[in-house]
Amino acid sequence: MSAGFPFRLIATDLDGTLLRSDESISQRTREALAAATAAGAAHIVVTGRAAPWTRHILDDLGYDGLAVCAQGAQVYDAGAHRLLTSVTLDRQLAGVALAKIEAEVGPLYLAASRDGLDGEVLVGPGYTVTGALPATPFTDASDLWAAPLNKIYIQHPTLSADELTEAARRAAGGFVTVAMAGEHIVELLPLGLSKATGLSLAARRLGMKAADTIAFGDMPNDIPMFAWASRGVAMANAHDELRAVADEITTSNEEDGIAVVLERLLG
Repeated sequence: MSAGFPFRLIATDLDGTLLRSDESISQRTREALAAATAAGAAHIVVTGRAAPWTRHILDDLGYDGLAVCAQGAQVYDAGAHRLLTSVTLDRQLAGVALAKIEAEVGPLYLAASRDGLDGEVLVGPGYTVTGALPATPFTDASDLWAAPLNKIYIQHPTLSADELTEAARRAAGGFVTVAMAGEHIVELLPLGLSKATGLSLAARRLGMKAADTIAFGDMPNDIPMFAWASRGVAMANAHDELRAVADEITTSNEEDGIAVVLERLLG
């Protein structure tokens, strides 16, 4: 442990956690992270976003360490702009999973994240993209399966994200991991994959362990990361499921929730 700061690794989610709603990072939070890293801790971003949707944020932060992207599927070296590991979704299993979910709840709206550093996000008819992230529309379902994928996003015309997550787990939990990453964001991932698997890989590369780690998040997809880390801090704006397993609840992402905790730990 470093003198002056009790954790060697600070793992932060991006959306709803490190980022404010306009996708910016406050000056106070930047300064608190800089102070913690000056005290000997490393900061690692652990996000549901795939690397192409994460790069610009890391570049703006001047971040050159490792980042865990795509819900744990990718370990990305921000300094070198390259992927160190990338896990892809078995497309045959994903097809079976989708069929099972649709048999239960009816037709879904689909999007998918293609593998690779420049992997596009494909968006099908009816699917609503949150935020201003770049996406490529598709109309022919065969386009969805034409290249390796990190994950598939699903939406339903009437079910909420919570309801859809529950139905998808019930129908297809033996084929894929189902993760809820945001208000309208339900994802199908390689079975067994989570932010915790990606974070443990990245931490090992840095010579660090779960016991060294404090994690910050806001959504149910952060639950495995909280279970892995020594301490889990939920934002005030966090989903109830994450709040229930957090060691502590800080202020919201709009109110410098990460900085509030880091400043206290820095004394």
